[in-house]
Amino acid sequence: MAMTAYTNQAQAMMRDYLLADPLVPYTSVLIGVVLCKMAYDLTRILSSFYFKGYSSLTKIQRVEWNNRGMSSAHAIFITAISLYLVVTTDLFSDRLKGPITFRSSIISTSALGVSVGYFITDLAMIFWAYPSLGGMEYVLHHTLSLVAIAYTMLSGEGQFYTYMILISETTTPEINMRWFLDTAGLKKSSAYLVNGIMIFVVWLVARIFLFLYVFYHIYLHYSQVMQMHLFGYYLVLTVPSVLFVMNAVWFSKILKGVKKTLSKWS
Repeated sequence: MAMTAYTNQAQAMMRDYLLADPLVPYTSVLIGVVLCKMAYDLTRILSSFYFKGYSSLTKIQRVEWNNRGMSSAHAIFITAISLYLVVTTDLFSDRLKGPITFRSSIISTSALGVSVGYFITDLAMIFWAYPSLGGMEYVLHHTLSLVAIAYTMLSGEGQFYTYMILISETTTPEINMRWFLDTAGLKKSSAYLVNGIMIFVVWLVARIFLFLYVFYHIYLHYSQVMQMHLFGYYLVLTVPSVLFVMNAVWFSKILKGVKKTLSKWS
């Protein structure tokens, strides 16, 4: 009986405080930061046990190794949530009445909060170890992402387009795996070749074709986009465009890398 009472009390606190609508964004951001710390530490612990070369890495290499494990965990989480909300649920379906630009739910807002927590954590690490974890292009990418996600989390506007863009995070684990293979001395392995091909295909789909679809969707629903607050309106128009240009530049480098790798193997 006492255990049941404590359980009911804990559930009531979760419902009335942590998951209360006004507190959802802030609670989820805090949860995101904590989960990032857990993912970072878990990567460090598992790598020290299962990767013999981990201890021989330099300090900054171990920091980047753990950081990439953290970013891969976030990418898997946010890609899964994005696909669930965009494809599986009816939250952003055209069958529903009302502008798609003003639809949100506790789940969609909470997941965005977790993502905000990740980008805050990762951006802080980039500045702390600058430029070892990434140069100005990463600072620009993370800052744009953080501002856009935080705005749509707090306002509830444009969450559909935010989740469409976040699907592109599906490329992150492949990029990180390439770095892991290179650092582990497996640059000449067949796994490295397969990884390069996967990056090319997934990047083309998730960061080129998907963005073109987002632009087309914005065009078709432009009257709804115009109903957003001015700041949100400009975010919808500028953030995907800037990220697309960055994606195209990075894709050209990926294409050169794939050609170079294939020429060596041939």
